[in-house]
Amino acid sequence: MGQSTSAAGKIILNGRRTKLLSSKSPIETEVSPDYTSYLPDECLALVFQFLNSGNRKRCALVCRRWMIVEGRNRHRLSLHARSALITSIPSLFSRFDSVVKLSLKCDRRSVSINDEALAMISLRCRNLKRLNLIACRELTYKGMATFAENCKGLNILSCGSCDFGAEGVKAVLDHCSSLEELSIKRLRNFTDLSHEPIGPGLAASSLKSICLKELYIGECFGPVIAGAKNLRSLKLFRCSGDWDMVLEEMAVKEHGIVEIHLESMQVSDVALAAICNCSSLEILHLVKTPECTNGGLAGIAEKCKCLRKLHIDGWKANLIGDEGLVAVAKFSSKLQELVLIGVNPTTLSLAMLAVKCQNLERLALCGCDTFGDPELSCIAAKCPSLRKLCIKNCPISDLGIENLANGCPGLIKVKIKKCRGVMGGCADWLRTVRPMLSVNADTVEPEGHEEGSNDAVEGGLQENRIEFPSLNSQIVAPSLASSTRSRSAYFKSRVGLFSGISLVACTLRQRESS
Repeated sequence: MGQSTSAAGKIILNGRRTKLLSSKSPIETEVSPDYTSYLPDECLALVFQFLNSGNRKRCALVCRRWMIVEGRNRHRLSLHARSALITSIPSLFSRFDSVVKLSLKCDRRSVSINDEALAMISLRCRNLKRLNLIACRELTYKGMATFAENCKGLNILSCGSCDFGAEGVKAVLDHCSSLEELSIKRLRNFTDLSHEPIGPGLAASSLKSICLKELYIGECFGPVIAGAKNLRSLKLFRCSGDWDMVLEEMAVKEHGIVEIHLESMQVSDVALAAICNCSSLEILHLVKTPECTNGGLAGIAEKCKCLRKLHIDGWKANLIGDEGLVAVAKFSSKLQELVLIGVNPTTLSLAMLAVKCQNLERLALCGCDTFGDPELSCIAAKCPSLRKLCIKNCPISDLGIENLANGCPGLIKVKIKKCRGVMGGCADWLRTVRPMLSVNADTVEPEGHEEGSNDAVEGGLQENRIEFPSLNSQIVAPSLASSTRSRSAYFKSRVGLFSGISLVACTLRQRESS
């Protein structure tokens, strides 16, 4: 009887399930409408512009229409420029036919694309505005010449670790009349360089920014620098050769140059005297130029009165010091940012900078042996508009930090690194005194206190399983927020706690021995 009843129940339940499924099947089989089909391609492309590269790739896999719209509206493309890329060029640039910014990068262990592949790309990207070539060692000047003939509207060329030599760059300058930015790093194969100088070509009127890094024969681009009529930014990094003559030729013509960056270059006061003719100069970086002295810096400060940012890395040569900085303070009233590395200023120059340069907002001092507590106190008392301060590897102490806390009312960010005279707790105390101040410090703890406490805890306290309150609970908060803003009570509380712990530990050891 039980088996027959259960069998009948199963039949009834199966009948009900089939009725429910049959009643719901027409609704479930209906396909929900695709609301994106009502959007025009332009609106869909606008949505894709707010996505990052990874999400755009995922959206391209949704359907054929999304793939087509995403491909036609992608303006920036980065590819691995290996030799096998040549077989994929037709299909890639048939899909991405609106690319204006192209980056081709190859690793050192692979064979890069050759001239034929670059020519194929140039035929399919005639509207290219920016090209970045990294480690494309198989490209020659012939491939660059073909590319330049097909992409005459190029605005920016950046290349690094390539082997097409100066002739390849010359081909671009001769054909691309709209070129505005030229950046060259570790360019090789200068054997094909002819004796004729490399001029700016058709880019003489459009070229605004030149950046040369780690070039063995970098002075061959001197005529390009001198011939650029509207040059605004010149950056030279670790290029061999004597550059005094190149900068003299550049300064003969009035370019209206705004920024000059010289790092690890063979330049002297002769070059700085030439830079004096650039009356519209606003940004100057002199990094590791050991032949530049106070006289050259004073000449620039006297004639370039629009100077806003000044970075000096004296390389511990002591050729730039108070004399040059006093001249900067006297003539550069618009100075907003000053960075001194390996320079030894004193209160004489710093006081004048604080008084004369009322717009000084950012100050950084790194490795300055003469910047101590008196100099820091001078800055704190006389720089009301200072907003950001960085001190690294300078002989300051807690006294200077206390004076800083009472001065510089507009200060919003302080960074203190590798200053051995500043003891532990500096950052916490400064944050307590100035709650709105952002403090970044890696100060050291006072020697002896922390080591003694650790020994005591590891010796007697852990053996007897005696627990003590945490250090934070023993520090009295009112002493930190006192009206005089002194940290003496703070350090006394820490020392008193440590001495109490060591005393208890010694008492326990004596009882154990007895």
